[in-house]
Amino acid sequence: MTDREYNVVLLGAPGAGKGTQAKMLAAELNAPHISTGDILRGAVAEGSELGKTAKGYMDRGELVPDELVIAIARERLAQPDCTAGLVLDGFPRTVEQAEALGRMLDDLGREPLLVVNLAVDEDEIVRRLSGRRLCKGDCGGIYHVDQEGIETGAACPDEGCDGELYQRSDDQPEAILERLDVYKRQTQPLIDYYDERGLLVNVTGEGDPQTIAGRVLQAVRG
Repeated sequence: MTDREYNVVLLGAPGAGKGTQAKMLAAELNAPHISTGDILRGAVAEGSELGKTAKGYMDRGELVPDELVIAIARERLAQPDCTAGLVLDGFPRTVEQAEALGRMLDDLGREPLLVVNLAVDEDEIVRRLSGRRLCKGDCGGIYHVDQEGIETGAACPDEGCDGELYQRSDDQPEAILERLDVYKRQTQPLIDYYDERGLLVNVTGEGDPQTIAGRVLQAVRG
């Protein structure tokens, strides 16, 4: 819990643990955790004009354009639960979105951003993702071969679930390396943008989640 306003963006490659850390940080700061998916799904569920337009792109499997994501994000950030701070995960994704986010916060009279980049060695990311196994059953469990000692085709460890474990096709090592390459190309300009403005702090994203969370919180609170 905190009385100070913190507006934080978390960056990190696939497998860096960004979503997990965003949720933990948001709980610690008593601030909403907002992801790009949350923003879009929320707008669609509300049935706003912006949401209806976004739904058209999503239904066609197309990327929602920057200007539409920015407009929907502006609506979300103006909601009452964001007035005491927020933790953004997956937004902004581009320099254009980053510039727009800065203007939004200025217009709302908010504190400036702090951007936390979770830095994880590429080999560690490959290990994490290639060892991940998901349950086909209703529980939707996520497990790891190094932790649970399970493999593809095994029964779900959840006693109340009769699902079978599988590996996502994009969790194969070759696919992971391609995803990392795409991430670097798309995200490096964003990292450079925030670094040049003195808003970026790099945090080591290796270790157990609680240890990483401690590093992130220390970086945010300074």
